[in-house]
This record gives sequence, structure tokens and C-alpha cells, in this order.
Amino acid sequence: MATTDLEAAPPAREATGSSAWRIVADLLAHADVKLNGTREWDLRVHDSHMPERVLALGNLGLGESYMDGEWDCDRLDEFFARTLRAHVDEKIDPTRLVFHALKARLVNRQTARRAWKVGQQHYDLGNAFYESMLDRRMTYTCGYWSGGAKTLDEAQEAKLDMICRKLGLQPGMRLLDIGCGWGSLMQFAAERYGVSCVGVTISKEQAALGIERCKGLPVEFRLQDYRLLDERFDRIASVGMFEHVGPKNYRTYMEVAHRCLVDDGLFLLHTIGKNRRETTPDPWVDKYIFPNGELPAIGQISDAAGGLFVTEDVHNFGADYDRTLMAWHANFEAAWPRFEAQMGQRFRRMWRYYLLSCAGAFRARDIQLLQWVFSRGGLLGGYRRPALT
Repeated sequence: MATTDLEAAPPAREATGSSAWRIVADLLAHADVKLNGTREWDLRVHDSHMPERVLALGNLGLGESYMDGEWDCDRLDEFFARTLRAHVDEKIDPTRLVFHALKARLVNRQTARRAWKVGQQHYDLGNAFYESMLDRRMTYTCGYWSGGAKTLDEAQEAKLDMICRKLGLQPGMRLLDIGCGWGSLMQFAAERYGVSCVGVTISKEQAALGIERCKGLPVEFRLQDYRLLDERFDRIASVGMFEHVGPKNYRTYMEVAHRCLVDDGLFLLHTIGKNRRETTPDPWVDKYIFPNGELPAIGQISDAAGGLFVTEDVHNFGADYDRTLMAWHANFEAAWPRFEAQMGQRFRRMWRYYLLSCAGAFRARDIQLLQWVFSRGGLLGGYRRPALT
């Protein structure tokens, strides 16, 4: 029986003769991870059927079994960093898994029931939740720590300032922010660089709070789809939104940015990126965190921009996302008592799994954080990336 109490359940004993247990143990050994081991990155299994669930459903089964309390790990971030760095997923022999997949899908009805229950639940996190987790400007994207930032607030301000300097913002310019969130970039750019800003978002809640936070500044929030944009701006930025566009829309997205950018303008695209284009979205993340999201590969971004933009600069600081996510996780855990009654332990485990698995993925360099700078026709004399401090 699964448990949702992190400390109460003792580790399960290995099921005698369980081939599923042996397969999972052999796979994890490639990453120096043990089932019911004693190190902080080892797994403590509370339900002996957990290996079958994982073999049957892959990453979805691993995440859901964690949400259901079937296993624990003191350092989820390090567990994922080790398994991804060791490419454990590439060492699976599909022929060994057929029996376990059929068994779990045809016999173990508990997985289906759990999935059905979760599907009926809706978590409206609200602005208060994100205010407790993020920096003071509510910047829900990777911070820039490499310049010497010591705190999350410093890392996010360093990132916002870096974007403004890469774009060469000057007083009087108009900046378009595609997918503006709560408006942290627009607020910073208006305050520090004297520009006027237009941001588009599809979140009413974000827009409402953003309007309040940017009161008195030349900042406009619009609730609209990016595809409806059709006016000119001196500069364009899109920070942490391209992950939700999808490959079939990449070209359309670039066409919108192209028609909205003045001839001598610059467009900065900030996005998480994957290392190989042929991979598919993680099923657990797709179901519980970012429905319909998909990470682009460098080649897909380049293909989408071809004939529309000249690539002036590409900057990868994905390792900084590890530290950003760990800071968010620390804030989340510290604030959790305020939200426990409303959200419950299963949400806590879901959110913890999300933040720490992503931290591990960036630590393993399995995914990246890319900032592209585009121009419409190439800057005469070339582009010079500003000094990054």
C-alpha cells in the first residue's frame, strides 16, 4: 500500500524473484544509484510493486509513483543528475520490458484509477503561491548567477539587466515582450532604461497583478494570443515562452516577431532547449506541469528563423538554471505551511518532484538555457555581446 507520509513508511523488501526489481536495480547501477540504499541519492522503496509501475509507464510511472508515496529520496536533484548523466534511459532493452508493461496495464488497475483521480483535480496556484517561491520581481525564468550573484533577487536582476544590455535599450524605445508573465522584464526596462513596453499574455491572473505592480510606468499588458500582433517595435524580447509554442508553430512565431520588428531592431529569444530534436516531451511534465509544452532543439530554432532573421549571438547558461531551481525549491519548502491545507501533500510531492527533477536535468546538462539575439538583416559591422558581469 502506498503512503503519502514521507517519513512514516519503511523501505519495502525486495519481492522474492522479482525480475522487475532486478531490471530496475541493474539500470540504476549504471548511475551508482541503489534501491533501498543508504546514500542521499539512493531510492527508498515503500511499495514493492513500484518497479513494475516504472517499467510499464517509464517517466510517467516514476513521477506518479513518487507522488503516491511509493518511494522517497533525500536528494531528488542528485538522483536525477546521476541517472541522466549516465543516460540510464538509453540502456533499457525494450524486449525485457514487454511482460512488465502488459502486466501493469492489464492487471494493475490502481495506476489507472490514480491517474483518473488526478485528472479530476484542478490546482489553481494563484499569485500568492508564486510570490512566495520567486524573487521579488516574480521572474519565473532562469536567473544569471555566473556574474557573481549571491541571492535569487540578485541573479534575476542580473539576468534582466543582461537582456536589456544585449538588446541595446535606449530611452524612448518601444519594447515588445511576448509572453510577459507578471511583467518583470517590462518593469525593469521601464525603470532602468526609460523604454515603453507592451506585453502579451494569455493569463488573466498574471496580467492583473502585473498591471498593479507596474502602476505609474509606461507599461501595457494585453490579454491576447501572440499571433494577433501586428505593429512595429524597436526591440522584442520573449523570455520563457517559446517552450509552449510547439514545433508546428515555430515558423509562425518567427514570422510574427519579424513583422513586428523595425528594420534595424533586435529580437532576444530566451528559451530552454534540448540537445536532440527527435526526442518527445516528458510525459509526466506534460501531464502535471506544462501541458502541450515542448522544448526546442537549436536546429529547430535555426530552421524556424531561416530567411527571416540573422543570428547575431547565442548564449548558453543552462548550468545557472540548476541554482535557480534549487533556490525556488528552498523558497517553496519554507512557504509550504501556508499552502498545506489548501493543496495537500500530493501536490507538495508533485511540485517538489518538478523542481528537483528539473534541477537535476540542468545539472546533468541534459537540457540547456539558450539566449538568441536576432536581427532582421544583419547588423552592419557586426553585433558585439556586452560584457557579462
